[in-house]
Amino acid sequence: MNRLGKAFSSGKAFIPFITGGDPDLETTEKLLYALYEAGADAIEIGIPFSDPIAEGPVIEAASERALKAGCTVEMLFDLVARVRADIQAPLLFMTYYNPIFAYGVDKFTKKCAECGLDGLIVPDLPFEERDELFGSCEMCMLELISLVAPTSEERISRIAQNSSGFLYCVSSLGVTGVRSKLDSSAQFIVEQAKRAADFPCAVGFGISTPEQAREIVGFADGVIIGSAIVRIIAEHGRNCVKPVSQFAQEIKRAIS
Repeated sequence: MNRLGKAFSSGKAFIPFITGGDPDLETTEKLLYALYEAGADAIEIGIPFSDPIAEGPVIEAASERALKAGCTVEMLFDLVARVRADIQAPLLFMTYYNPIFAYGVDKFTKKCAECGLDGLIVPDLPFEERDELFGSCEMCMLELISLVAPTSEERISRIAQNSSGFLYCVSSLGVTGVRSKLDSSAQFIVEQAKRAADFPCAVGFGISTPEQAREIVGFADGVIIGSAIVRIIAEHGRNCVKPVSQFAQEIKRAIS
């Protein structure tokens, strides 16, 4: 079983997201260690991008800060390589397709594998067009995580049956961001997916409290939290490591 498989093998999975290079690369490195020590079962690292169409204002602002601080894809590859030996949890890049295409698909996936990444999440790559990247990921033993949204409906079963790593279930329509109330869309997606394939389902977009996380893992295999963590980073800057760690521990306790 690979690292990503193990992440879902011992209870409900907590998958935090941070934007690489926000507020700077040194803090990102500290955050990776802190999240792992707080119980993260996998960690998503967002590659900062100038046009993050799926992101709400919190993560969009984080991308802007990271780019302004000079963060590059090469720096993030180097960062993953540095922490890989000490962090046993899966590490995933969340990125848009444009940076991969600009870098060169085969070159990008090879570099991902060399530095020790476990998979990719590409929110603007439709499932029907994933072959542009899937073959290269497969060659490099990288999981290409599929996203399924409330609008997918009849596509849910097909996506679930042809996914790798885990299925990223988008909890609601729209961009990422904190929401005070979650609707029933996520549960519907998970139930449909589970009927089609016995495959781990993690829910993301809008989850911001331990109570919401506990509600989600009542029907899903894991919870993905991004904007709530990135907002703490924005509030505290380079002093964010301790409050992020405390928040992560609260989430982990809530779903355990």
